[in-house]
Amino acid sequence: MERKENMNLMYKSTRSATIQVTASEAILKGLSPDGGLFVPEQIPKLDLSLSEIAKMSYQETAYEVMKLFFTDFTEAELKDCIHKAYDSKFDTEEIAVIKKADDAYFLELFHGATVAFKDMALSILPHLLSVSAKKNQINKEIVILTATSGDTGKAALAGFADVENTKIIVFYPKNGVSPIQEKQMVTQKGNNTYVVGIEGNFDDAQQGVKVMFHNKELAEKMDKAGYQFSSANSINIGRLIPQVVYYIYAYSRLLKKFEISRNEEINITVPTGNFGNILAAYYAKQMGVPIKRLVCASNENKVLYDFFRTGIYDKNREFILTSSPSMDILVSSNLERLIYQLTGEDPIQTAAFMESLATDGTYTITEEMQAKLSDFAGGFADEQKVAKTIRRIYELDGYIIDPHTAVAASVSHTYQSASGDQVKMLIISTASPFKFTRSVMNAISPKYDSMTDLTLIDELSGLSGVKVPQAIEDIRSAKVLHTTICAKDKMQEIVEEILKI
Repeated sequence: MERKENMNLMYKSTRSATIQVTASEAILKGLSPDGGLFVPEQIPKLDLSLSEIAKMSYQETAYEVMKLFFTDFTEAELKDCIHKAYDSKFDTEEIAVIKKADDAYFLELFHGATVAFKDMALSILPHLLSVSAKKNQINKEIVILTATSGDTGKAALAGFADVENTKIIVFYPKNGVSPIQEKQMVTQKGNNTYVVGIEGNFDDAQQGVKVMFHNKELAEKMDKAGYQFSSANSINIGRLIPQVVYYIYAYSRLLKKFEISRNEEINITVPTGNFGNILAAYYAKQMGVPIKRLVCASNENKVLYDFFRTGIYDKNREFILTSSPSMDILVSSNLERLIYQLTGEDPIQTAAFMESLATDGTYTITEEMQAKLSDFAGGFADEQKVAKTIRRIYELDGYIIDPHTAVAASVSHTYQSASGDQVKMLIISTASPFKFTRSVMNAISPKYDSMTDLTLIDELSGLSGVKVPQAIEDIRSAKVLHTTICAKDKMQEIVEEILKI
């Protein structure tokens, strides 16, 4: 049965009052032409109770959530995208798994093809994009242009490899990802995949991508050659909304397992650098999930922690390489969507804040806006705390977590003891410890330091009792296929070279 199009949800830009597009147009464009991010005109409420959702599979839950946001997709189109995305690529039928350890619940989002949470959204984005292109009669080849701090890159490459009428170009900081993250990317197969290391950090890569998106001359060149850009970063609404699903699913699982009672509030701690993952939880709360507090966990690049504490966003600081590289970010692109909400959806004020960030590297929100942040709390964990947390939880419960998850677990502890808030805590586990074997094993014991990365994989498997994920097995013998390195100001030249324009 086809769903009635009774409520067509449109998308607008955070920086302009005049731009209005459908869901499929927002997915195709990735970024608004004025440089803003697309947001839904309103956050829809769930039309089923969480008790009803508790009886559903992940795929069924995904449909119930996404149909409310992607209203110009038919039921058949959306279900087809969901079933292609959440299939045997995941090593568990549940798709997202909850484990109990350290008096908290860990939501494992790393059971997909690249063993990181990005799989949850990047498994479906290529399918959403293909349907969107057909809907809008796009006859150009879509070039996915993406910057990665480690995980997005591989997940996007795996999702878009050999997808018809697409090319994907991924830029990553050459010395800013883990050895296994890099190996995953540079061994990626696919005739349409391109991976480039830049001499710079993630923010440089992200900035370079944004500049290309807004370069009118480049757009004209591409148009003549039959190409158009889109994005797989979390600035794309087609990537953000699938992330909302797993928060709703997680709450319904806790309900199903009788870990919580109906309407019981939970807290959620999310390790985040670009803010997209915690923003998705905020959207889930607005849709009706009883979430009391969203705890934003930062590593030593604690720009978000400082923002929640002071109301000042300031990227003018030293960039620190940590053992949680996917969070080594000083410009949190998705925060713009929250800022827009805090201004009362004022595009002029939002654009002014973003302009201030671009020119001065900082902005300060108003007291009134700050008062609206009561749903959030912030914390950060340094490298020492991260290592201690990995070791403590392993010794306590035999459960091994990666450094990003350890940032969240450490911050969660600090938050609970400082606030006295004992509401049950869901901690978002964003990557498999197998992606960060050296950091994880060194945290457990210094004796592992002399072993090679590949030996450590087997040692970790033995300690944790968890089979080595297929994605990690695959890279042991995989051939390096991508060797391009460029200066951070040469990114456009590389793109023009790849596209032969």
